Amino acid sequence: MDLLTPYLSLLTTENLLMLATTLGVILLIAIPVLLGMAYTTWFERKILGWMHLRHGPMYVGPFGLLQPIADAVKLMFKEPFIPGSANKVMFLVAPMMVFIPALLAWAVIPFGENPFTGSLMVLANVNLGVLFILAITSIEVYGILLAGWASNSKYPFLGAVRSGAQMVSYEVSMGLIVLAVILLAGSMNLAEIVAAQQTVWFFIPAFPAFVMFLISILAECNRHPFDLPEAEAELVAGYNTEYSAMGFALFFLGEYVAMITMSAFTAILFLGGWLPPFNIAPFTWIPGPIWLLLKIVAVLFFMVWARGTLPRYRYDQLMRLGWKIFLPLSFAWLIITAIAVKLLGNFAA
Repeated sequence: MDLLTPYLSLLTTENLLMLATTLGVILLIAIPVLLGMAYTTWFERKILGWMHLRHGPMYVGPFGLLQPIADAVKLMFKEPFIPGSANKVMFLVAPMMVFIPALLAWAVIPFGENPFTGSLMVLANVNLGVLFILAITSIEVYGILLAGWASNSKYPFLGAVRSGAQMVSYEVSMGLIVLAVILLAGSMNLAEIVAAQQTVWFFIPAFPAFVMFLISILAECNRHPFDLPEAEAELVAGYNTEYSAMGFALFFLGEYVAMITMSAFTAILFLGGWLPPFNIAPFTWIPGPIWLLLKIVAVLFFMVWARGTLPRYRYDQLMRLGWKIFLPLSFAWLIITAIAVKLLGNFAA
């Protein structure tokens, strides 16, 4: 009992109220993100259907809006299968290591200013928010590598190795581009980066970096035309070949959450976050979180558009683009940005 005494003293009404408030805020963030993840699958299938002259989901609910729920129920009731030669603990942990980091990144993403109080709507307004997102999203590759290794099968292992090399290759360029944005804003705080774009959104002065970043997030999220870890023609289905039921679903849930997370990150870095395109009525009548949501949807549409339009790259083309084109270009852009900021100053508010 003596060992518990210091901890029992922390159970004050004030601390319990703070804990309940924090848990409530976490749920207010997590539930919409999870619903958005589910309906991103519907959004993608509808957009691809229109592009390919098909209907997409249309039978389950009006306009097929209940299709994601039907898919979730189906996957929950499927029988999970674990290969006899697999490392069972790591096999089960791997899908969670892909899904959870993409969700954790939302802890530092600001949604805008509260229209009633004027306070910033964010769970944790940390000064190293950019670094936190880059670090936490990089953990996903470990889940994919672990899935390929734990399956004890050659095709999942090859897909996992591909994914590791691919994500490391493009994260280098992404990091250099993000450093250039940090120089422009004079801060690594996400809210301050948005505030620095009051005059002009960063995609205008940094348009080449914006284009490279958009292409890099496709590779970071294993999206077409860079979905080499899932290239079924040569790898069956890639790193998730041996998975079924909810283990299989968690990989794709993690991918879609990562898509939404990187879309929000792009909107904050280059598209002014929750800021309206023009600081005049009627644009200022729309709340900031709505503007952020519209920008996230626009980046998601770009990802879907790329999938419906472009053929898959060969692996050598993927690596050449990352190391021989994007890496020197992003490094050169960082140097140019540093010189411009030194001579002209940054956009800090």
